[in-house]
Amino acid sequence: MMTSDAAEPVAVAPAADAGSTKPTIAAESAAAAPAAAAASVPTHLWTRNTKRAFWSPSIYAPSLPYECGGAREYNIYLLYALIALIPYMIKRVLGLSLGSYIVLTAILAPLIGALSLLAHSWIVSTPTEQICALPNEPLESYMTILDKELKAKYHGSNKIPMEEFFESYFNGDIDLTGDALKIFEQRYDWAFFPITLNVAKFFFLQWIPELLWHSKKQDETQVRDHYDRGDDFYQAFLGDRMVYTSGLVGDLNKRETLEELQDNKMRDVCELMQMRAGDRHLDIGCGWGTLAAFAARNYGTESVGITLGRNQTAFGNARAAKWGVGDSAKIMCMDYRDIPRRPRYHRITCLEMAEHVGVRKFQEFLLQVRDMLEDDGLFYMQIAGLRGAWQYEDFSWGLFMAKYIFPGADASCPLNWVVAQLESAGFEVRSTSTIGVHYSVTLGRWYENWMRNKEQILASYGKRWFRIWEIFLAWSIIIARQGSSTCYQILAHKNRNAFDRTALMRPPMGFGMPSGAPQ
Repeated sequence: MMTSDAAEPVAVAPAADAGSTKPTIAAESAAAAPAAAAASVPTHLWTRNTKRAFWSPSIYAPSLPYECGGAREYNIYLLYALIALIPYMIKRVLGLSLGSYIVLTAILAPLIGALSLLAHSWIVSTPTEQICALPNEPLESYMTILDKELKAKYHGSNKIPMEEFFESYFNGDIDLTGDALKIFEQRYDWAFFPITLNVAKFFFLQWIPELLWHSKKQDETQVRDHYDRGDDFYQAFLGDRMVYTSGLVGDLNKRETLEELQDNKMRDVCELMQMRAGDRHLDIGCGWGTLAAFAARNYGTESVGITLGRNQTAFGNARAAKWGVGDSAKIMCMDYRDIPRRPRYHRITCLEMAEHVGVRKFQEFLLQVRDMLEDDGLFYMQIAGLRGAWQYEDFSWGLFMAKYIFPGADASCPLNWVVAQLESAGFEVRSTSTIGVHYSVTLGRWYENWMRNKEQILASYGKRWFRIWEIFLAWSIIIARQGSSTCYQILAHKNRNAFDRTALMRPPMGFGMPSGAPQ
């Protein structure tokens, strides 16, 4: 039987004492359960100018918050010069016309940009503004390399490219010496993040074609291959609620369960959307249908959930019937492009599905949502996105996710892009929130569940699938916490003159408190 939600978080231990920066990884057993390593969140010696850094018992606190090279070190002006000069040199050599030079520049610019990023990722210097020092432990403190050729390349102080590490780990050529989360907290001591040949091949031969295509057949194949793997696979980390989106921390002073995090989120969405009895509610990309059933059960909505997953459809309808809302919460298996547009809906939600629509189809998707929404209706979108001030680790993680975890989710973009798309489609953005730290906490609970159910997963799905999700969850706890990727909550409505904007007004924070009173 799958079990969920440990009693304690997986704590990340700092240095053993104030004078040492050595990690404790090598001394720990790889088979130790995460809960056995649990401890209260320590006070970190590296923290500057703050009295409450990572103080909540829910947070998975970092032990080595190191900065990676990226946008700040990348010289965009040098790139512009290369884009102008390389085609010009070809023009001079071949005697081309000015028009041919302009066409050649347009053709070569993406290639020059990609090659410059690839080269820079290998030679970029580490940012000097660091608040901690690397432990400089040998590679063997973190992993055991079983493949002889790989071991000859990477040992001692030789760091391994992250892409080469996880591919080798998935293939069984590397074993970890301890808990994956703790080892990944120390990743800058043993790994670096260049764009390898395999990453470049995946980007150009698979990611780009998928971005440009996004046909119904492609999306259906990707979703069903992913989500119809088996409900037991997902229940092993999602727990009873079967919600595959970020939860919300409600009480920073205690450690909430995964179920509490997800209930907090669903209540937050329903309250933000001002759901009322009788509202026609559409949840696009509903997963296992939990939000639709929750809204119908607690707010009296007439909810319809849409998914391409056959297993999700069956599970969701069974869940709604079990909760006594089988007549008012319906889960339907169809492509979002085939959703009937009439009658319109009072409330439309889309939680972490819009990324899968893709960049090319995003505007078309938003126009469809606008057409399906009542003129006085509300649209809620929760969407994962990458930061604009990128680091090379962000690229490495993002392409790992695209290859193994969420294929086709290429519309994970910075917030400004998403807002611009909404406004172009005729929406007014009412509010936005960034909930990356909440996602980190949610991922941490998923990770604990996954590690607790290790033997069941190994027996049913094998070592490779277990390891892929082990790395996904452990690495993503950190990625969400540090802002490499985050999640945005966006409330929007049609940008019409007649829309009653006063219905969404709220008092300012601190309203009614005496001026200067302590918060």
